[in-house]
Amino acid sequence: MQVILRRVTLPLSQTPDLRPVSLDACPALVLNADFRPLSYFPLSLCSWQDVIKAVYLDRVTVIEEYDRVVHSSTAAIRLPSVISLKEYISPAIYPNFTRFNLFLRDRFTCQYCGFVAGNGRELTFDHVIPRRLGGRTRWENITSACPGCNFEKGGRTPEKANMTLRSKPVRPTIYNLQNIGRCYPPNYLHDSWRDFLYWDSELDL
Repeated sequence: MQVILRRVTLPLSQTPDLRPVSLDACPALVLNADFRPLSYFPLSLCSWQDVIKAVYLDRVTVIEEYDRVVHSSTAAIRLPSVISLKEYISPAIYPNFTRFNLFLRDRFTCQYCGFVAGNGRELTFDHVIPRRLGGRTRWENITSACPGCNFEKGGRTPEKANMTLRSKPVRPTIYNLQNIGRCYPPNYLHDSWRDFLYWDSELDL
């Protein structure tokens, strides 16, 4: 069984708007069979078209619905706002080694000077032990750095450059990143999603 998750553009404000709501602004929160979101950051959302298809294929259970109704030639259907998978998907233990996951592990913060980048676009990654000294491109040797600190450090170790790491780079687990990701809730949360997100509580590890 597979549910296709697509990038969904959401409103940037929760201010009530009396204008008709676009169908594209009605994604569904996707929960695993244990009623936990498949992902917190980015939040696991599914477009309304894929949700309707999954419902008719009996792959998901509808938990909550929008007030919005769509019509087919034979039926009127309320759009689901929260769905859960009928079959549990076991999460991987470790995340993929990507720039985004690296920056998320480091909380979008330069690990040398503490500069915080709002979206990671102002960060680079740095080999703690330079490649010319045998340093490898792996979780335990890569850290987030602002361009200034990366340039200042150059091809030296932090000790040689007289720079101090704020945290030792480690390989995170999926649960580590999920916990960090919950510190960055999206700007828009539909009321029907809130009971399933637990932004203020810790995940069971």
